[in-house]
Amino acid sequence: MAENQKWMQRDLSVVWHPCTQMKDHETYPLIPIKRGEGLWLYDFDGNKYLDGISSWWVNVFGHANPRINQAVKDQLDQLEHVIMAGFTHEPMIELSEELVRITGEGLDYCFYADNGSSCIESALKMSMHYWRNIGEPTKNKFVTFTNSYHGETVGAMSVGDTSLYTQSYKSMLFDTFKVTAPDLYYKVEDETVEAYTLKMFVEMEELIHKHHNEIAAVIIEPLVQCAGGMRMHSPLYLTKLRELCDQYNVHIILDEIAVGFGRTGTMFAHEQANMVPDFLCLSKALTGGYLPMSVCMTSKKVYDAFYRDYHPESVFLHSHSYTGNALACSAALATLSIFRDDNVIEHNQKLIQAFAKYTNPLKDHPNVAEVRQQGMITAIEVVKDKATRESFPWESRIGLKMFNYATQKGLLIRPLGGIVYFNTPYIVTEKDIEWMVNIATDAIDYGHSSS
Repeated sequence: MAENQKWMQRDLSVVWHPCTQMKDHETYPLIPIKRGEGLWLYDFDGNKYLDGISSWWVNVFGHANPRINQAVKDQLDQLEHVIMAGFTHEPMIELSEELVRITGEGLDYCFYADNGSSCIESALKMSMHYWRNIGEPTKNKFVTFTNSYHGETVGAMSVGDTSLYTQSYKSMLFDTFKVTAPDLYYKVEDETVEAYTLKMFVEMEELIHKHHNEIAAVIIEPLVQCAGGMRMHSPLYLTKLRELCDQYNVHIILDEIAVGFGRTGTMFAHEQANMVPDFLCLSKALTGGYLPMSVCMTSKKVYDAFYRDYHPESVFLHSHSYTGNALACSAALATLSIFRDDNVIEHNQKLIQAFAKYTNPLKDHPNVAEVRQQGMITAIEVVKDKATRESFPWESRIGLKMFNYATQKGLLIRPLGGIVYFNTPYIVTEKDIEWMVNIATDAIDYGHSSS
């Protein structure tokens, strides 16, 4: 029996995998990975797969990156973890200082959690609690976009709107205000981006004007709704939102868990709108794809609302066991040093151009409704009917078919339904990009013909 087969059988007898209909593995084999190096993942039988989606968008500088490896190894000999209530350590202090420096004026304090969903929960609670601490307890509701995704814990699902993840759990969720996302996919051909964005912003203006006394914060994914199908909107919306929320005294929570650290072409997505949120949620690429950690950044104004003599109703009693983990902090510091030392954001501009160059011909594909790009994120909307933009029914499993085809050719993609996307580590080359797009094009043809 092949090594892959042995490990697959052992896995399937004891492991329940995320976002997976486990019965699918009766038809589509699970792939056991033995090691990673750079862009590539290697299985136990010696096959290799180019990681075109950064292993769920976390890896930015390749697998087993020597600089991050060494930082974690060095930290391992010093301190692996310590309770963060009443204690601190060097890597967390240095990481916090660096995050405050690179995010710019207005984000002054770092509150650490274990993962993206936990970070969102922290921000929601912190915002609502802020208003209560300053004597405005009625401001306890949240505004979110349609088609949004902020994680899969109960609070994070409540402010999300991707039915695939929330429909089964609706009875558990709290109510929110929902505003139609300014998704450029729905812009008519002769309409300018500015005109469309301002038109879509009216709904937000009317809601905030009417309900601002009830609203703690607006929470959105800036520029790209990733799990919602890599749908994109203009930074103008963020600029207008900052002006509106300042006018009506409402917080802005930006979920940059997926889009931070260079994914949109700038270090942080909100830079493109020349604005600063009240809360900035970061995770995924923060540690270079090595260890789970997230950080909710906020202002001194918010921090000061909690800075008072102890009272159980005013203190922010929120914690996670592995908050500020020293190994994760060391990985994050090494990751940020690569961004700084290697001028990564500027280097990525050539890669962004290469993705545009090689995916542009797909705009004429008979089953592609749109090719869209925001920085290092490129998405291809595969549809049943190009003229009407009718999607393939979920029963066709076109995404799974395209995934399986590409994997057999040595490319790891994980389509979101009928949406093929690239979100690669930043060590990819133009030659790699050309090869990936060719494989993805064949996968689209295969998926269509077999659906």
